[in-house]
Amino acid sequence: MSLYRDEGVVLRTHKLGEADRIITILTKRMGKVRGVAKGVRRTTSKFGARLEPFTHVDVQFHTGRSLDVITQAETIRPYGEALVTDYPRYTAGIAMLETADRLTVAEKEPALRQFLLLVGGLRTLAERAHEARLVLDAYFLRSLAVAGYAPALEACAKCRTPAVRAFAIVEGGVVCGGCRPPGAAVPAGETIALMAALMRGDWAGADASQSRHRSECSGLVAAYLQWHLEHGIRSLKHVEREQIQGESPSPVTTSVGRDPASYPA
Repeated sequence: MSLYRDEGVVLRTHKLGEADRIITILTKRMGKVRGVAKGVRRTTSKFGARLEPFTHVDVQFHTGRSLDVITQAETIRPYGEALVTDYPRYTAGIAMLETADRLTVAEKEPALRQFLLLVGGLRTLAERAHEARLVLDAYFLRSLAVAGYAPALEACAKCRTPAVRAFAIVEGGVVCGGCRPPGAAVPAGETIALMAALMRGDWAGADASQSRHRSECSGLVAAYLQWHLEHGIRSLKHVEREQIQGESPSPVTTSVGRDPASYPA
């Protein structure tokens, strides 16, 4: 096919030559697509502003030899306008875009559920009904679940017993005392309950959680995500910096969770 149309969210852009850009878009039907937007860096460009990160856009592509060419773009919703003035929400949104990019490795491979999760996450961030980091952690957990990496939260990830004592990233979630490997984090029960609430969309329960449990949850979720991606999420350092400046977090690291000195013998 020479021409095709789809809607998608702009994940990132790269300069190409003197006036063009390569636009990476997670689309509804085609999955991740990279297309060349010719002349968008010129001040006379008709749709350059419509192809910025965070924008939910309707796009027409012309099939090319190596990269497709973007010939039309119409804005559906510019989420960036609502996020750019709120630093915590902006950094959370950037982390969402980066994660969506990492989780959809192959180009032009349908990823409808990842697309819908991203649109829903950005919309929730923009509506400001919930704390930015809660929205981000919910997005991380659900996108991992769609990718096949859902953490076990109600029974031991190894033997399925309901008596859980720790959270082991390498084992895939909560574990019982007998299956607990050395160095596993020992989060509060309320922290695991918060993770479960975020997974199932229980916003009433999540919003009622305490700050220390949110902080501990964020550390575990970030570590779990980056373990499965096998790469760090670069934008997370800005999210975590904002969290540290905005509150007094509990002693949680982003690698395993609670400070190792607090592990029971």
